Amino acid sequence: MVDKPQTGELFGIPYNFERPSVGRLLSSYWKPGKGMLVEKPFGIGYTLNLANWRSWLVLVVAGALLYQERASRDAEPDEETEPVDVVVDDD
Repeated sequence: MVDKPQTGELFGIPYNFERPSVGRLLSSYWKPGKGMLVEKPFGIGYTLNLANWRSWLVLVVAGALLYQERASRDAEPDEETEPVDVVVDDD
């Protein structure tokens, strides 16, 4: 029986199922000179390259949106968020 490959591409999406080492994990998330997205050290697809400033911008925006969503969920309901009765006349 033929062994299936542990790394490669499928429809242009990279995959890697080799057991990751600590060095490979750390080096895959910090690749200066590469783009914002790099291949994952384990699994399918891409991940953020933390050596690229655009990745930090994405993390800050995602964090701000998460903070805003949680703050609005925890806020007390005010008059604007109470239900409104709608009356429809049938003519």
